[in-house]
Amino acid sequence: QLQLVESGGGLVQPGGSLRLSCAASGFTVDDAMIGWFRQAPGKEREGVLCISVSGVFVLHGDSAKARFAISRDNAKNTVYLQMNNLNPEDTAVYYCAAAPGSRWSGTSLKSEDYGYWGQGTQVIVSS
Repeated sequence: QLQLVESGGGLVQPGGSLRLSCAASGFTVDDAMIGWFRQAPGKEREGVLCISVSGVFVLHGDSAKARFAISRDNAKNTVYLQMNNLNPEDTAVYYCAAAPGSRWSGTSLKSEDYGYWGQGTQVIVSS
C-alpha cells in the first residue's frame, strides 16, 4: 500500500528554519515525481516545490524561491523540504504528494498531477 507520512512541522519564530520530511512506503521515491504543497487557512492549496524522478530537475513555486529547497534521500526513501527565513505568511499545513511512474524529467506543481498525498504537517510561524 502506497503511503506518505510528513513530519517536522511545528511552531517557529519569524526568521527561523524548519526541515520537513516526507517518508514514503509502498514505492520508491526515485521512481516518482514528488511535490510539496501547502494550504493556509482560507486559501487555496499552492505548490511549493517539486523534484523529478531523476532528482535533477526541480520546480519552484513563487513562495519557495531563494528560501526553500527540496532534497531526496533514496536510501531512506524520504524527501525533505528545507525552509529558511520563515515568515508568518508561510503558516500553513504542508503536504507532500507523489506521482509514481512519472517521466524522468517531469516536474509539476499542479495538484491534479499527483495521485497520492500525505496527511499533512502544520507549520506555524509566529513570535
